[in-house]
Amino acid sequence: MTSKILKLLNKKAIVTGGTRGIGRAIVKELASNGCNVVFTYFSSDTAAQELEKELSTDSVKVFGFKADASSFASAEETVKFAQEKLGGVDILVNNAGITKDTLLLRMSEADFDAVINSNLKSVFNYTKAVLKPMIGQRYGKIVNISSVVGIIGNPGQANYVASKAGVIGFTKSNAKELASRNINVNAVAPGFISTDMTEKLNDQQREAILSNVPLKRLGLPEDVAKTVLFLAGPDSDYITGQVLTVDGGMVM
Repeated sequence: MTSKILKLLNKKAIVTGGTRGIGRAIVKELASNGCNVVFTYFSSDTAAQELEKELSTDSVKVFGFKADASSFASAEETVKFAQEKLGGVDILVNNAGITKDTLLLRMSEADFDAVINSNLKSVFNYTKAVLKPMIGQRYGKIVNISSVVGIIGNPGQANYVASKAGVIGFTKSNAKELASRNINVNAVAPGFISTDMTEKLNDQQREAILSNVPLKRLGLPEDVAKTVLFLAGPDSDYITGQVLTVDGGMVM
């Protein structure tokens, strides 16, 4: 019986928003491939502790760190924590995000600002915070979680769509800035993924979504996590500034 090839053996990663849904799947995928991980969370200490306990082994370190993704000071603290606990940062996955959906006519300034700060400013915060260690070692992989709606738009989500479209632009600009430092920057744009949010859909809503998905199923968090693994690992060393859609063919 052959042993599994650990694609990220001894690498060190930060994953923002790591206790639920796609973020949790990403943390598990990286750890299962030999990567040491610091994941951030904002609310549930219990969920973070359970994930630490589930994934930590003699050879893989997994730590949760409570942090406000919209705060640059908090991002700096997270990077410092990762350097102390893991010995550095090789990989950054910007996954943290929220939704506050409503039609623009009803959308408050506070709802717009909250989503932009959590979903877009957080990507600036953590990217800027990891630059010094990554530039110093002349190596880094940054993977930003966007969304297909950042490409095609979606009514009732002007704030969310703006944040996710911004992530794509930010990804491309940084890919060009950082390529000479051997830092790859890419984005993943999930489509409709089976998470706590999509479980609230009724049968009619679900059918309407699936009618636009050629593969005729919702994606799984693991589908996104495996794409992140590819972009975080050595198989993607000659890929930067790209947006990989994980959407069952919805926006091909």
